[in-house]
Amino acid sequence: MPVATKKTDESDRLEQSGGLAETNSRRALGLFVLLGVLAAICLLSIAVGTKYIPPSEVWNALFHFDESNNHVIIREIRVPRTVLGLIVGVALGVSGALIQAMTRNPLADPGILGVNAGAAFFVALAVGMLGFTGIWSYIWFAFLGAILATVAVYALGSMSRAGATPIRLTLSGIALSAVLGGITSGMLLLDPDAFDKMRLWGAGSLAGRGLDISLAISPFVIVGSVLALVIARPLNALALGDDLARSLGAKVNSTRVIGVIAVTLLAGAATAAAGPIGFVGLMIPHMVRWFVGPDQRWILLYTVVAAPCLLLLSDIVGRLVIRPGELQVGIVTAFVGAPVLIFLVRRKKVSGL
Repeated sequence: MPVATKKTDESDRLEQSGGLAETNSRRALGLFVLLGVLAAICLLSIAVGTKYIPPSEVWNALFHFDESNNHVIIREIRVPRTVLGLIVGVALGVSGALIQAMTRNPLADPGILGVNAGAAFFVALAVGMLGFTGIWSYIWFAFLGAILATVAVYALGSMSRAGATPIRLTLSGIALSAVLGGITSGMLLLDPDAFDKMRLWGAGSLAGRGLDISLAISPFVIVGSVLALVIARPLNALALGDDLARSLGAKVNSTRVIGVIAVTLLAGAATAAAGPIGFVGLMIPHMVRWFVGPDQRWILLYTVVAAPCLLLLSDIVGRLVIRPGELQVGIVTAFVGAPVLIFLVRRKKVSGL
């Protein structure tokens, strides 16, 4: 009997290992397909706008530039816009996935928890009150605002016997966002020059940004994304609760500190470049979790690809719905994301992940 039991245990382990390998193969294949979708959306983002440019013309503009009007539009306007959408999408998606994992709060998102609003407030303060206009001047204010907002929301959400519950954190974030948003709007209205410079930025927009903006924020987004991937395995343990995570060898406090640093870099950089864009970090982690399960490593990998897909698609929709005008991407994502938030709030179980 012991021999038979041992053989049975070994066969069970082999079967589980084979099942895991098959699951990971499907996940890898899905990620590869998603990368193809992202590439197609990038080409669509370059081709579609107020003026449609055929794919052949896009190809010539990228590889055989001749300074014609269409080529200038592609090189100087649409390519920088698409590149910025890729970078900002990654930043918003990964920061949302991190916040949800660290707080075990399915309603978490840099926009909902006030992180974007804090960054936006300090950027408006730097531009409107201090006269800073270059991104290398005000991006540091965005980081400061993001970290202060994170601390403030967690402190407000913890002011009860129940502690920082998902609903309390969400309500605290929404309240802080409303207050900071009102103050930001007031400051900009009092300064017409600052308001004119930031009116599109304040709604969340990818328009009118050069490649210099993407180059400025990309190091911070890369560092934040790498930090997120580094703590992906400890985040899996953290989902089981702090005590059990410690018993499994996870360093809970250092994981949270690294996570907060990553969220600050990602959300601050995205807000400094494109303004306060909400709901991307809420929707994408939920969507990919349905496909890949609770493993944070796969959630983060899928989010890196899926979040830019959503942001660029929203930007394309914003260019088309009121042609020849344009709807800012932050408005489009809010229009899509608000029903998702309502659905999640109305669920019976929103206590954790």
